[in-house]
This record gives sequence, C-alpha cells and structure tokens, in this order.
Amino acid sequence: MVQRKSGLDVFFSTWPPLVLIAIFWLALMLFVALFAYWLTPYDFMATNVLARLRPPALFGGTFEHLLGTDQLGRDVFSRVIASIRISIIIAVAATIITTIIGVTLGFLAAYFRGWVDQVILMLVDAQLAMPFMIIAIAVLAFFGNSLVIFVLLLGLNGWEVNTRIARSLAISANARGYAVAARDIGASPARIYLRHILPNIATTIIVAMTLNIPGVILLESSLSFLGIGLQPPQTSLGNMVGYGRDYIQSAPWIMLTPAVIIVLTTLSVSIVGDWLRDRLDPTLG
Repeated sequence: MVQRKSGLDVFFSTWPPLVLIAIFWLALMLFVALFAYWLTPYDFMATNVLARLRPPALFGGTFEHLLGTDQLGRDVFSRVIASIRISIIIAVAATIITTIIGVTLGFLAAYFRGWVDQVILMLVDAQLAMPFMIIAIAVLAFFGNSLVIFVLLLGLNGWEVNTRIARSLAISANARGYAVAARDIGASPARIYLRHILPNIATTIIVAMTLNIPGVILLESSLSFLGIGLQPPQTSLGNMVGYGRDYIQSAPWIMLTPAVIIVLTTLSVSIVGDWLRDRLDPTLG
C-alpha cells in the first residue's frame, strides 16, 4: 500500500527549508535596502572620537551602539545598513546592465549569423580570456572612481555568459512554430525577438541573472577590499571589510559583521538561483 504524503511533506518538497531560509534572508536584505534611511539610528558618516572602537552590545558594549563603533567612532550598525543598501544597488544595477548587453549581442548574433555571429563570438572568447580584475584595477586607476563608473564597470563583467545563453536560445526559438508564424505574417525582426522570443526564454535569462549576482557582490567586495572600490564618503560591505582588516585583532566586529553578511547573501542568492534553475529551466525537466 502506497502511503500518501502529508500536506507538510508536499510543501517542503516544493519549498525546501534551505531555500525558505535563503528567501527569508534575501527578503530581509531587500527590506533593509529599501528602508535603510529609516532603520539607521545614526548618520553612517557621523564621527565621535570619544566613542571609538566600542565593542558590540553583547560583548561588553552598550545598546547605544548595537554592533559597536569603528576607529572613528562611527556606528557600525548604521554603516552596515547603509552598506547593504549600496551593495545591493550595485549588484542589481550591474546585473541588469550585464543582462541587457548579453541578450542584445546574443540576439544580434542569432539574427544576422555569418560574420556578425563570428565577430560576437570572437568578442566573447576575448572577454573570457581577459582577467577582469586586472582590467577593473586599470580602469579605476585611470578614470577615477564614482558610483556610476563603478556600476558601469561591473556591468561589463559576465555579459559573455548571457550572450551565449541568449544566442543559443534564440537560434533554437527561431526554428519553432510561433517564430516562423510571426515571420510569415510579416512581423518585423524586432517584434519577433522582443514580443515572441524574449518572453519564451525569459525564465532562463532570469535564472542566469540570479546566478550572476553573487559574482558581482564578490567582485565589488574584492575591489573595495583592495581600496579601489567605492571611496569615502560612500560605503559598501566590501569597503567596510577593507578598512576593518587593520583592526582585526583589536576590533574584529568592524570586519566580521559585513563579511558575514556578504557570505550569507551570496550563499542565499546561489541557493535560490539553483532552485529556480531546477524548477524553471526546461532543459532540466
């Protein structure tokens, strides 16, 4: 006799506990990013040298500064909230730019084929062969740094993956009935690709976007850790880890708090991205 699954078993088979925890953490990060202005108890740039390097509340400090203070007496809790907001803005904006570039080039390669396709594939191979970290260091050193330049630079990382995905999916979709029918009734190439092909491959593109976000967060953190990311008065999680490393022995909370958030956020995005890929990618069905 086959035993029927309970409603709870069915729910957790669809929504694994690890995925639910990851979704909760990402929702919390999004909430913090959206309402950062109202959640910060202090101005994240306000200094108070009389209160410098105070420990967190549960480690000998007071609840006046929940996560302690840094070397300039700035409230770490306020800076973490502001940093989450900036890091998420950078990650999402850069991923959108990456996706737009990748999908556009992929569609152009699929439509024109021939020498256009070969040139785009050559650009993809060139991008894969170049160490992006070295390129980023050179660009930031030459052009200086600002939030806009930083986002645009990170948006140029990873587009080659989206280009390959969009190209292969568009070539496959071109041979299907709905694309052929739209072409036979005289629809323009732009309408075919934007109104018919793009919606049908959107789920795979969205999954690719979720898998790209952790890489952007880690790249931003790495550049900020090296001191060539966002510059004061701007702050980010990687920026906090960067200047906190000098106080790892005397005030480890400055570095550890944003480092833990980076790890949990990238891990959560990866878990949700893998789960979405398993559920939405038709090639895995």
